[in-house]
Amino acid sequence: MAGKSICWVHQHLLPAKLINGGIAGIVGVTCVFPIDLAKTRLQNQRSGQQLYKNMMDCLVKTVKSEGYFGMYRGAAVNLTLVTPEKAIKLAANDFFRHQLSSDVGKLTVFKEMLAGCCAGMCQVIITTPMEMLKIQLQDAGRIVAQQRVMPGVVTSLKMGGTNTVLSRSYNTAPTPQVRRMSAIEITRELLRTKGVAGLYRGLGATLMRDIPFSVVYFPLFAHLQQLGKHSSEDPSVPFYWSFMSGCLAGSIAAVAVSPCDVVKTRLQSLKKGPNEETYSGVVDCIRKILRKEGPGAFLKGASCRALVIAPLFGIAQVVYCVGVGEFLLGYNPYNIYST
Repeated sequence: MAGKSICWVHQHLLPAKLINGGIAGIVGVTCVFPIDLAKTRLQNQRSGQQLYKNMMDCLVKTVKSEGYFGMYRGAAVNLTLVTPEKAIKLAANDFFRHQLSSDVGKLTVFKEMLAGCCAGMCQVIITTPMEMLKIQLQDAGRIVAQQRVMPGVVTSLKMGGTNTVLSRSYNTAPTPQVRRMSAIEITRELLRTKGVAGLYRGLGATLMRDIPFSVVYFPLFAHLQQLGKHSSEDPSVPFYWSFMSGCLAGSIAAVAVSPCDVVKTRLQSLKKGPNEETYSGVVDCIRKILRKEGPGAFLKGASCRALVIAPLFGIAQVVYCVGVGEFLLGYNPYNIYST
């Protein structure tokens, strides 16, 4: 059964697959959400207006200024919508792989990529509004921090040879208080002013990210999974192999589409910091980033995204392949500790 997913859940009901995807999404998001918040803030900060040096610096400053739960700003939206999002993504890929497989259960690499492409197209129904709302909540702290510190003209002064000291002038007027809106308030405002289309801002960029991601991830995971099977007679794999396969495939796919994720994040950010430009679309966003920040800007947050996606999909594939949903629906999944 080369190229065919060896998850035994192929033989069972769609509700079980949806449950698996939902549980996997909730567990994964809870574990990695702070890193995802750092990724969003790093991707949104512009050259010359950098508040955060790297992921750890972002998380430390977030905790200091917003408290521990500041790292989970926007998590409620993600946890609410990640269940249908992950369920659709994993179940759709499983469905299309089954439909595209031959009578003997074989899939060519092209058909594996096609199944992943279809899964990526299906998931954006939930992904786009989820990411839209999550980004507004995640990036609110960065906007507030920029309004507290308003650098004026920056000059470099040479002090004692090679030491460079940056001299900044700050706005001494009281910082305006910015009211943080909830996800429900943002949704209502978008629906009132833009209609349903407002929740799907950045849809093109989301498709541009999620379709290539799924095209890379699912075939790569399937082939890595094949390497861990016991034998041709016993196609099952240990749970830890599913986890490692999901992590490796997820991190590779995440880095591969990181430039698309930067564009998507910029387009979906409604509130801008001081002197931050707006974008009219994908092409305009790419052009302005290249001109003002250089090609390196497209890799902002790439390491964070890899750290988010790797455990997220590792956990997802373990839950999905072990068959938690089947267990909850009364089936008898194989022993996850088999080796």
